[in-house]
Amino acid sequence: MQLNRIFRRLAPLCLALVAAGVVSATAGAANELPRIVERDGRHALIVDGKPFLMLAGQAHNSSNYPAALPKVWAALKDARANTLEMPIAWEQIEPSEGKFDFSFIDTLVAEARQNDIRLVIVWFGTWKNTGPGYLPEWVKFDNKRFPRMIDKDGKTVYSHSPFGEATLAADRKAFVAMMEHIKRIDAKQRTVIMVQVENEVGTYGVARDYAPRAQAVFEQPVPQAVLARQKAPRPGAASGNWRQVYGDYADQYFHSWAIASYIEDIARAGRAVYDLPMFVNNALRDPLPNPPAPWKSDFASGGPTWDVIDIYKAAAPHIDFAGPDIYMPESNKVSAILGQFKRKDNPLMIPEMGNAASYARYVYQALGMGALGVAPFGLDYADYSNYPLGSKFTDRRMVEPFAKVFGVFAPMQRQWAQWAFEGRTYGVAEGDDRVPQTVAMKGWNATVSFREFQFGERQYLRDKNEYQSGTESPNGGVAFAQVGDDEFVIVGQQVRVKLAGAGPNAGKPSLWARVEEGRFDADGKWIMERNWNGDQTDYGLNLPATPVVLKVRMGTYQ
Repeated sequence: MQLNRIFRRLAPLCLALVAAGVVSATAGAANELPRIVERDGRHALIVDGKPFLMLAGQAHNSSNYPAALPKVWAALKDARANTLEMPIAWEQIEPSEGKFDFSFIDTLVAEARQNDIRLVIVWFGTWKNTGPGYLPEWVKFDNKRFPRMIDKDGKTVYSHSPFGEATLAADRKAFVAMMEHIKRIDAKQRTVIMVQVENEVGTYGVARDYAPRAQAVFEQPVPQAVLARQKAPRPGAASGNWRQVYGDYADQYFHSWAIASYIEDIARAGRAVYDLPMFVNNALRDPLPNPPAPWKSDFASGGPTWDVIDIYKAAAPHIDFAGPDIYMPESNKVSAILGQFKRKDNPLMIPEMGNAASYARYVYQALGMGALGVAPFGLDYADYSNYPLGSKFTDRRMVEPFAKVFGVFAPMQRQWAQWAFEGRTYGVAEGDDRVPQTVAMKGWNATVSFREFQFGERQYLRDKNEYQSGTESPNGGVAFAQVGDDEFVIVGQQVRVKLAGAGPNAGKPSLWARVEEGRFDADGKWIMERNWNGDQTDYGLNLPATPVVLKVRMGTYQ
């Protein structure tokens, strides 16, 4: 009896202490800096203490003004996005040297919170699409103080030199001031979760800087950190200057190292004041020739293209990853690009992607491959179209293909990010060739086919050239999360999925044990809407044009 009385008196106190501990842990997670973590070669973007999936859009270059923001927020809401990538221009925050104006950042952060949107800041500094367009005028037109590159013939090049000490110092000062301001206004709320340093760096039409100072460095030995990571496609000297080691690739590799070193200086200084994750993006070179040919004016030399990621890793350790800006719509090229940028030492994230409808299917593929997120470019209602790189439309017709995909992932984005970090996810986008694809999972293989009717097999059709309406152009996609040995969450549209045993299940007869259509709520709880069976499963799982989420369990028998 005495023990019971003591317990009754202590129970409320124990419950209060437990509750206080939960609140404290939750508060601590919410106040934790965003960061990128790695486990067994897989990556997660941690926001508020948990993996976060970026369903993002990048605003148009000139939407970085308060009056333009209503059209941005409207489009993101329609797209079911949770993150905005917003350019911040050097000329915008430091129009006069030493005089900073952060009023737009204040407005941006305040309105992002009102709209429940996270932010990725895209720094348009020394380079934006390889050029000086967003430099302040006091930098842009002062070649003596802020030198441009020099080509082989001694002519001045449009792009500023990565060996310009004054340019680097001024860019670094502005970037640090911006990071200090973001910390000052956002250290508690963590609205800003990542920063891109510069934008699509490199140069078109010239391989590198040939000015005297750059040439002197080119003749020096290749740094040991680069030698340790970047192997020559064609064997050269084990050590020596850039030409001796890398031969015909030397100019591009040297330019990549010079720009990466410049970016490292800026990123290191920025992270010293506010340690947010930082990354670089790049204008792609053709992903298919492997090994790639030396630079022949066919892409931006010096950018973090897939073949020089190791140079960026060596020269810029304060950059978390290089991300591809995907404006090549061909499915074989997109698949190659995703594979090249998903590395054990480089998280996959797509900072920019075309906003034409044909790109929406690749969201399934990228998220299935464990991408931290994707961001179609120009996802706002500014009356501007970047066709043919993107959509012809500037209204809801542009947003809708992505809204369908984002909308189905949005309620489960935290769960999906966690599954991806655990290595449980897979993804498929319908290829331009429209042929079926196979996905190998633990104990099971999925066959994914396209342009099918929801009932029956193709051989039943009298007209074998008849296809499901709405499939005239490739738009199918599906992502799988294997949440148990025989259990899956399947998300997709315009595909047919069949599962067959593999590995320990190979050769065993199998059946759908249960196929539930439903959704996850905000707390991660599964809510079933109906159970599929009979006609809905006899010919595989036929995912319609409107994306669905299925919770599937397989069973085998002897």
